[in-house]
Amino acid sequence: MTLFRQIYALLFGLFLLTIASVAYVQFSETQGFLSKQMESDLNNASNSLGLMLTPVLEAADDAGAETLVNVIFEGGYYQQIKLTWLVGGKQQVWNNSVRVDNVPQWFIDLNLFKTIKKQTTITSGWLQLATLEITAHPGFGYQELWRIITDIIILFSILFLIAIICARVGLSWILKPLNTLSVHAKKIAERQFGPDMPTPKTKELKELVNAFNSMSAQLKQVFNSLDEEVSALRKKNLVDQVSGLPNRQYMVSRVNGWLSEPSTGALYLVKMDWLEEVHSKYGFQVRDETIRVLAEKLQHHQDEISSSVIARIAAYEFAFLVEDCEHEQLTKYLQSLIRTVNKEISKSGCKPNEQFYIGVAERLGQMTVSDMLAQADNALQQSIKDGKVFHWFENTQKQLFTREEWRSNLNHAIKNKKFQFRWQPIQLCARDEICQRELYCQLQIGETTLHAGQFMPYVELLSLGTMLDRCLIETVNEHRLFERNYERVAINLTYQSIGDTDFHMWLKQFLRANKFADRICFEIPEASVYSDLESCENLCKVIRDSGAHFGIDHFGRQFGSMAYLQSLRPNYVKLDQSLAYIEDNQHNSELCRALVNVAKGLDIQVIVTGIQEATQLTRFTDLRVDAYQGFIVPPVNVKL
Repeated sequence: MTLFRQIYALLFGLFLLTIASVAYVQFSETQGFLSKQMESDLNNASNSLGLMLTPVLEAADDAGAETLVNVIFEGGYYQQIKLTWLVGGKQQVWNNSVRVDNVPQWFIDLNLFKTIKKQTTITSGWLQLATLEITAHPGFGYQELWRIITDIIILFSILFLIAIICARVGLSWILKPLNTLSVHAKKIAERQFGPDMPTPKTKELKELVNAFNSMSAQLKQVFNSLDEEVSALRKKNLVDQVSGLPNRQYMVSRVNGWLSEPSTGALYLVKMDWLEEVHSKYGFQVRDETIRVLAEKLQHHQDEISSSVIARIAAYEFAFLVEDCEHEQLTKYLQSLIRTVNKEISKSGCKPNEQFYIGVAERLGQMTVSDMLAQADNALQQSIKDGKVFHWFENTQKQLFTREEWRSNLNHAIKNKKFQFRWQPIQLCARDEICQRELYCQLQIGETTLHAGQFMPYVELLSLGTMLDRCLIETVNEHRLFERNYERVAINLTYQSIGDTDFHMWLKQFLRANKFADRICFEIPEASVYSDLESCENLCKVIRDSGAHFGIDHFGRQFGSMAYLQSLRPNYVKLDQSLAYIEDNQHNSELCRALVNVAKGLDIQVIVTGIQEATQLTRFTDLRVDAYQGFIVPPVNVKL
């Protein structure tokens, strides 16, 4: 029971007790007063009637006596009158039943008034003529008492209603700071640190609210410190200090993570010898400023073509990693890169297309990190040797389909739900138990089985993401996978679905109609959070309100603040695979530990991905992660 209800109940009880006490006193006083009044009336009537009957009795007039008694008796205030003649022993009796108008019979049956009788002897001088016995009728008492009780009940009811309304309004106003405090305390327990509460006027509550505001501010500062620690460690270990771009170590880890997942794209290695000329002409300060401006221009212009990772891996060498793009998009990216660099070369007073070389290595099939870096470096060396701006190894692997063929095949597969599924278990670190399974889809076209990395770039390119997500969710549900599997099933959402309000409405209806919504997880890539936080918040609210779960995939990949965790409140985060491939040293362990602390400080489950072997897992277990995923426990086919 809430404090408001407890105080309200106490006041309610005290008010009832007071009313009951007042009512009892009033009832007792009224009852006693009416009894005395009836007794007094009875005495007066007995004396008056005795005096009136004396002459009649002396004359032995029976009819006269009866007439006089009837005059008194018909007034209705007497229950019985008994006249006994002492001469001859004759007795006359008049009776009146106890009936009272406008008074319920149950009230009369309570016998609240005792029988009042008055017996007198009528005399004439020394001669006794008769005895007169009058019994009072309680009707007057019951009638008056009932009327008074009725008025009191009505009055007290009105007062009671006014009192409870005033008490409710007054208590709500007085306890409003406590209610605000309760809401604020719940938010603090959920690691949500909002603005300070207003200070109430009540002294005790004022001290309590100030204490909570102080505690909230301190906890918020702790979270901000963890967030700043992550940023500082990233800047120290993974960021080039001159350009502000990621360094070689980060790029290698990203390439490693990229190659461990099904995907497409290319790696560009760029050597800019013209920066050495800038250095020799104007000094290192101008050179560093030129590199900084160049980095800003590259990030701005290249992101307009496709999202990518740009890193400075040596004094005059840069690397560009473009993921999930087909060959045509990669070509546009290369053209934009050449234009952007040439503009900066011209501004520096150097000649365009000179002292500037690019080597392009496109991902083909299964490749290792060393294969990819070697191919890109070979292409760069060939570009330098030939004196050309770029060299791109010819792709000898024939494209599976044209864009229109991809459109036709994907539309057909989505319409007819032709996708196949595999899933990979996610194991808890504390015990040998599966906490959830991540779902992957495949597509069979003819004799060829295509994994997601082969067709997902075309799904995004052809804007089929929302249709695909709906298809996959409906297919899994139709095969009762959520019902048959006790562990939660995680489904990755595409960028298009995350920003599609129509998909949000459809998902809301689907989850509300599904009895096993609590077994469904949706994974949102961290890049979507940074690019469209509002859409992510709306989608996460739909998922949370429907009883389903969601997590952030590739957590820690982006260089930005972790403050979004407070607004989204995910059930879990998945550390980016690139973190599993960062060289094991003290600084990188501190970075991973800081990321884990940020999430766990908000009571969010942490899952490490990209685990290939037990020794690799040991390093993360020491960081207190909750679960792990990787080819240490490979994916298996789903039996539909």
